[in-house]
Amino acid sequence: MEHTNNDMERLYAETFQSIEEGSILSGKIISVKQDGIIVDIGYKSEGFIPSDEFTDEERKSLHPGDSIDVYVVSIRDSEGVVKLSKERASKIKVWDVLEKVVQSGELVSGVITEKTKGGLMVDIGGVKAFLPGSQIDIKMVKDLNSLIGVRMDFRILKINNKRSNIIVSRRAVVEEQRAQLKGETMSRLSEGALLEGLVKNITDYGVFVDLGGIDGLLHISDISWGRITHPSEFFAVGEKIEIIVQKYDATQERITLGYKQKTLDPWAKVEERYPVGQIVKGVVASLTDYGVFLKLEEGLEGLVHISEIDWAPKMKHPSKVLAVGETVEAVVLKVDKDERKLSLSIKQTKPSPWEIIGRQYTAGQQISGKVKSLTDFGAFVGLPEGVDGLLHISDLSWTKHIKHPSEVLKKGQKIDVVILSMDPANEKMALGLKQLETDPWIEAIPARFRLGDEVTGKVLRVTDFGIFAELEGGVEGLIYSSEIYQPSEGEQIKEGDEVATRVIKVDAAERKIGLSMKNLRNAGE
Repeated sequence: MEHTNNDMERLYAETFQSIEEGSILSGKIISVKQDGIIVDIGYKSEGFIPSDEFTDEERKSLHPGDSIDVYVVSIRDSEGVVKLSKERASKIKVWDVLEKVVQSGELVSGVITEKTKGGLMVDIGGVKAFLPGSQIDIKMVKDLNSLIGVRMDFRILKINNKRSNIIVSRRAVVEEQRAQLKGETMSRLSEGALLEGLVKNITDYGVFVDLGGIDGLLHISDISWGRITHPSEFFAVGEKIEIIVQKYDATQERITLGYKQKTLDPWAKVEERYPVGQIVKGVVASLTDYGVFLKLEEGLEGLVHISEIDWAPKMKHPSKVLAVGETVEAVVLKVDKDERKLSLSIKQTKPSPWEIIGRQYTAGQQISGKVKSLTDFGAFVGLPEGVDGLLHISDLSWTKHIKHPSEVLKKGQKIDVVILSMDPANEKMALGLKQLETDPWIEAIPARFRLGDEVTGKVLRVTDFGIFAELEGGVEGLIYSSEIYQPSEGEQIKEGDEVATRVIKVDAAERKIGLSMKNLRNAGE
């Protein structure tokens, strides 16, 4: 039976009268085409959804026969095809759900999609919502980009369907969760309770720990029984730790926590466990200008003063001989439980160089050493064993009057000396340089210089009480001031001059030779 044009128009009109624009219908996919999706909505006319409403992944998942909710956008009179929208149907359904959520007070789930002026945008089932910066969290979030793509629960603060405007809050959710946690935590709070918490913040004076809706303070003095410089040596932000409630003020909601109290105080029985004289092993925990701290056990450290590190004198810094982490042996010197101090010595675990010196050397023995330093009264000579002996200025020469050791010695010079005396107990050793030779005053000098001998000398020093002159063989003699004869008026004898004299005194015991210029002149007249 053929239909006239009027029949066709009437048929379309009846069909379209039963479909209202703006209504949501359930349909079935007939075919998936390149430009869109053909949908059967239960009427004689087919519906069409443009392909740009679907992502590539969504289009691949669509198959003929699949059910789909659609929104009637408009009716095409000329072609008889209904224009549909899957996206608008989804949004309307979401809006309906959101309005019911506002009434019920439930939370909504959404994904943060992007940053915008003043906050973030959230996708809630295809509907965009605004998350103000002040509503993101109870604390400031420094890196907003780190939240993009994250799914969270939100509370709707404001919704306006006509303007498509939704404002949500994550902060409200966090505050509600913390309030709930706080209630649970408060029920478990009591002095002495062992709780688990999260390190929230670290300061110079301690650590703030989130116990679950409420924070407690772990003071730096309650972190370790031992020495501690900064809380960051023990903890890191975000770390879970187990702590003890020491004090709880319910009125002020102030909680004082303890960490070291989980273990016994190692100083409680330190005198019994580390008696004086005991040799212990420790790990170098830190180095300072004045010494080394050795860790003997957790919370217990002892100090090795710089003077007790090595027998070698005048150590510049402990780092010259020790390194952090190194294990060494030490002797307990002193224990003070009340002051929480433990004094140790590393050098006393080894024999003293003076003990070795006392066994190896004897007085009168000739040894070699190096000049370490010069002073007004002599020189210190370093021996291979690491000790210094004193070479007094009076033991440098039998015959010369030396004003300063630098006239004879140089720092770093290697010399042979004779041990004059030793006192290992008091760490003293006297050395002599002139003793390498026989004392010339015993025989040689008295035999060479006799009373009445005429001798020529070179003026060394002119003093108020006389003139010192160097005679043959480096022997010094003194021309007494009463025995000086000046060559002529206005002319004075000076250092370096050659003078003729006569020996008027030889005292071997006092090691002195007396000279006279006048005696020689009077004898010649």
